[in-house]
Amino acid sequence: MQTSNRILDDLARVANGAVSTLTGIKGELEAMIRHQLERILADRDTVPREEFEAVKAMAAKARSQQEKLEKRIAALEARESGQAPVKAAKPRRPKPAAKPAGGSDTQG
Repeated sequence: MQTSNRILDDLARVANGAVSTLTGIKGELEAMIRHQLERILADRDTVPREEFEAVKAMAAKARSQQEKLEKRIAALEARESGQAPVKAAKPRRPKPAAKPAGGSDTQG
């Protein structure tokens, strides 16, 4: 009986060692695959999800601001067109400048 238990204990230790080794190998493989995928994606000029979401949020904010400004401009144009048109004053022609006496262009 003693030998049977010792053999089973040894087999259990070997199995535990194999499981921990396989777990380590699995972690290494996942890290290598992740590294390779990141390298491939970097070579293809793709952006990480976080950057994409940030730019998407900025674009949505810019679009909403643009829509607000368009509405504001439309309201201002409507208000302006509802008022009587303002006559533009005729531009005056400047009078020729008098030449200073003494023939000097500088004043002192």
